[in-house]
Amino acid sequence: MSPQSKAVLRAAAVCPSHSRSDISVRDLSFNIDEPVERGGTNTGPTPTDAAIAALVGCTNVIAHKCAGSLGFDVGHLAIDAKCYFNRGGVTLAEEVEVPFEKIILNVKSSGGKVTQEQLDQIATETGKYCPLSKLFLNAGTEIEQSWTLE
Repeated sequence: MSPQSKAVLRAAAVCPSHSRSDISVRDLSFNIDEPVERGGTNTGPTPTDAAIAALVGCTNVIAHKCAGSLGFDVGHLAIDAKCYFNRGGVTLAEEVEVPFEKIILNVKSSGGKVTQEQLDQIATETGKYCPLSKLFLNAGTEIEQSWTLE
């Protein structure tokens, strides 16, 4: 493994309340917050929503990289994720070993020049390399995926 294959990722936060974290990553800022009904101010996604959003974003980036390395034009992707989340831990009711129980990921490709077989190959390669997918899978989350052409 070359030294260039490792990186140190950093995030910092100022937390002005029990629910809100003002996050800084590189030269970017965003908020993590809870909805009003849970005592937050709803200025950003919840931590768990942000985790699912990170999976969607990572799937997009890695799928395009995989398509490029395979010589395929995947076009534009539309990605929808639905997560079955066990709230027992966040409500302090019980310790939950696998809080993200199942994620259904639907990926639709449009405007590209790929066949369904090629898209399936991109999906397989993406599963091998997407770090967020690996994180969820290794934590015990079931991920059900559907990759289709529009």
